[in-house]
Amino acid sequence: MIEPSRFRNSRGGFSLVELLVVIAILAALLGLLLPAVQSAREAARRTQCQVHLRQLALAAHNHESAKGSFPPSALAVSGSGLAPWSGQSLLLPFLEGESLFTRIDFTKPYSDATNKSLAPPNGVAALRVDVLVCPSEANVRPVMDAATGTPKYFPLNYGVNVGEYFVYDPATRTEGSGAFVPFRQLKAGAFADGMSRTLALAEVKAFTPRAQDVAGMPATAPAAPAEVTGLMAGGAWSAEAGHTEWVCGRALHTGFTTTFPPTTVVPHVRDGNTYDVDISSTREGIAPPGPTRAVVTSRSYHGGIVNVAFMDSAVRAISGDIAAGVWQALGSRAGNESAGLP
Repeated sequence: MIEPSRFRNSRGGFSLVELLVVIAILAALLGLLLPAVQSAREAARRTQCQVHLRQLALAAHNHESAKGSFPPSALAVSGSGLAPWSGQSLLLPFLEGESLFTRIDFTKPYSDATNKSLAPPNGVAALRVDVLVCPSEANVRPVMDAATGTPKYFPLNYGVNVGEYFVYDPATRTEGSGAFVPFRQLKAGAFADGMSRTLALAEVKAFTPRAQDVAGMPATAPAAPAEVTGLMAGGAWSAEAGHTEWVCGRALHTGFTTTFPPTTVVPHVRDGNTYDVDISSTREGIAPPGPTRAVVTSRSYHGGIVNVAFMDSAVRAISGDIAAGVWQALGSRAGNESAGLP
């Protein structure tokens, strides 16, 4: 006969020490795996960002095929100097063919009741357009209407190339060197440097601090980022108003310039805070008119690089340490630059 007492010392589970060891091992494994998971997620987001850029670049070519030219960076609205439509808005019918965008009345401002009625209360301007938003953007939220508490505008992350610094002069109707210009549609023959050597779009950050309608901006671009802060006092300041309106055809909202290489910090200290800023003189389409000059830097959340699309629809990542002269040459459509281009 076997006595039950012989099994009383049999172990029924882990001791406290063993449990602590197992927990420590699991924590160490999680610590090793988490960075890899985060890296994989960011790689996926970066890839999706490049897909968006390629879709937009192909849409620009579909626009050119259908209409014989590429869209302007800003579309003039009949009877109004305000609220020019963006080039991105003109591409939307060539992306997914959604009926909402094909029904937009581009002869009227996006704030007109006709266009607002498409998506009450504030129209298409308040809608999120997924292809215009980078998955890594930290501020994916609408601009709210203070009076009604409803979404008023939605930001974007892909700006069109409007040149190095000078964008447009309404008095002489001269335009900048970029792939897209205000109030005029460029044909393929305008790209003397070649489509493969001309930037079409590049990443920008939503809710960028900015000063607009700055008086006295010099005809010559600032030579260094530190020079920009001395100009900021002459304009209307906002800590988060840049690149917040995907419908608006002005450089501060839907464009970028190549004054400085991508990811360059353009510092401005205000009220004890240091901001990374954009700046523009008289905005395109503002009355009374004046020349538009702008420092609108390409930025991203991808860690030292920005994704860009070229006019031939090629998409690639550009490092922030690219030489300023090379970046500016890539931003020019007809500058005869070739040496040193990547």
